[in-house]
Amino acid sequence: MISVNDTVKKVGRPVTVLQYGEGNFLRAFVDFFIDVANEKGLFNGSVQIIKPIPHGSLDSLTNQDCVYTVMLRGKKDGATHVEKRIVTSVAGATDPFAEYEEYASIAKSPDLKLIISNTTEAGIVFDDSDDIALNPPNSFPGKLTKFLFERFKHFDGAADKGLMILPVELIENNGSELLGCCKKLVKQWDLPAGFSDWLSNANTFCDTLVDRIVTGYPTDEIETIEKELGYKDAGLVVGEPFALWVIESSSPDEIAKALPLDKAGLPVVFTKDHKPYKERKVRVLNGAHTSSVLAAYLSGLDTVGDMMKDETMRAFLNTTVYGEIVPMVPLPEDDVKAFADSVMERFENPFIKHNLLAISLNSVSKFKARILPTILDTYSKNGSIPTNLCFSLAALMAFYSGEKGDGKLVGNRSGSSYDIVDDETVMEFFAISKDKPVHEFVTAFLSHKDFWGRNLTEIPGFVEKVSGSLKSIRDNGMRTAVDTLLG
Repeated sequence: MISVNDTVKKVGRPVTVLQYGEGNFLRAFVDFFIDVANEKGLFNGSVQIIKPIPHGSLDSLTNQDCVYTVMLRGKKDGATHVEKRIVTSVAGATDPFAEYEEYASIAKSPDLKLIISNTTEAGIVFDDSDDIALNPPNSFPGKLTKFLFERFKHFDGAADKGLMILPVELIENNGSELLGCCKKLVKQWDLPAGFSDWLSNANTFCDTLVDRIVTGYPTDEIETIEKELGYKDAGLVVGEPFALWVIESSSPDEIAKALPLDKAGLPVVFTKDHKPYKERKVRVLNGAHTSSVLAAYLSGLDTVGDMMKDETMRAFLNTTVYGEIVPMVPLPEDDVKAFADSVMERFENPFIKHNLLAISLNSVSKFKARILPTILDTYSKNGSIPTNLCFSLAALMAFYSGEKGDGKLVGNRSGSSYDIVDDETVMEFFAISKDKPVHEFVTAFLSHKDFWGRNLTEIPGFVEKVSGSLKSIRDNGMRTAVDTLLG
């Protein structure tokens, strides 16, 4: 069988994008987007991948000329959707640990415009032991700082030779955090003041938000898929159709001009403030998970797909998301409803098996971040407590009411055990509190400032509403309790 790179002819384009990271997400997201924009004549550039860590191999990519297939599978506009694209936007891949001079030479290229990274959440950290004499430095901020210093020297500090830097690591304010790490290294390495000014003023570090589920190489299905495609592809990567990239800059029009992905019809937003979009994602997407999965699991379901097919739990999810969460998101309501619609389609994806127990991890901190703000906003705005979200909190308490043993908390669902995974403080609280009378149990939980950052019993009616739901769950079982709630 032929290889994927035998099926296409790559177009020679200048390397305008340096990409730290060769993982599945970047290849199915950023490189995919750039490939689409190239094809539509809206962008004329290619990507040079840089391996950010010493271990691992680039052979699966370089052996097929960095050409690979992205397969997107899921639901779109109410129907099952499968899309395949052979991506040719990657010019090559460099190992800076074995090919340092080749890597460093890219800093001197006048064609280079953008740097994109995904070095995991642990990648953007300040390492006070890092050394500029290393080729390359150990940390990602160290590599980036030295790379930019080489560019600064080569172009004599020219202001127009700064770069646009778009990290997509999943941390708060990723661009700002990366710039902060670089500034600390400039000071630690005693680099010239002129470079410090150029770093901050000639370069643009953007905070970003990204969203797409990428499951990676389909090991269990690869033979069937390659037979269908008619070629072999060691770099094939599978993801969902949904995607979103929000890029924040004080001058968003400049970023959009340099990277006009939105003009190609791609889901990219250039803005001066990415936080409302993050809040929408946390409250609607993450909040939909956190508000429903524990009740669904205790109702006898095992996956998100099962939940979406279950009439009772789907009704609970719909009324929770559209009736209680969507109205409290600080963006135009039509936009939030459209996002909620896309969330429901993502949950229905028949190609992804998402276990409810996997989502249940650390549910107390998740509830605080994802659900509590909506409850507090509802009370502040309407003077009332949202019924379904209170029920979700009661479902959490029922799910967490396990027995302590062997250093963990173990719950019981119809005679089958399940592990409850959370901070030790949380598990200790439930181990000693779960057998208290309902009202006392709820009061102790809601008044625990270490969990919530405040005493939630001070909100009128909150304890009573959660207590009523928990009593219904204990007396009747979860499924009957949900049916009763829905009327």
